[in-house]
Amino acid sequence: MNMTPIPEQSLSTPLFDRTSWTQLLEHSAREVFDIMLGTSLQPYVSASTPSDGEFTALVGLAGSLCGVLSIRCANQSASIMAGKMLGLPPEDVGDDSWDALGEIANMVAGNFKGKLSGVGNHCMLSVPTIIVGTDYRAHSLSGGNTLETVFEFDGKPFWVTLKLHE
Repeated sequence: MNMTPIPEQSLSTPLFDRTSWTQLLEHSAREVFDIMLGTSLQPYVSASTPSDGEFTALVGLAGSLCGVLSIRCANQSASIMAGKMLGLPPEDVGDDSWDALGEIANMVAGNFKGKLSGVGNHCMLSVPTIIVGTDYRAHSLSGGNTLETVFEFDGKPFWVTLKLHE
């Protein structure tokens, strides 16, 4: 495993920098997938819409950083992730795919906040929430910034989104 260190973001610099925070979010997802699933994430280049994600895992952030991290993917992708985590064939994981996706979202959120100097110890994560299906819309009550990146996992799109509250 070859991990390239990324400089920590400091609260003494501007609180939000889209470019550096997007890089930190991408790096956090790649680290989690590399360490926990033995999988190297690559950018997804095909045009695809978020409605392709049948499973959504949500993790809330509260404290010095407030917002919601979400991970969306196809049912098959969630089953493969769970299988890799549990050492089982994807067809044998059943509802454990929900727990696995929630845990992955939790690890990505924790990894991301840990990369922001001065934020990690002052930001709490919620228990993951899993949404199954595509017929929903999420709306945040306050404005803010949104970061989103799309990776390829098992040939399918996999979205990592961070919606920050002002």
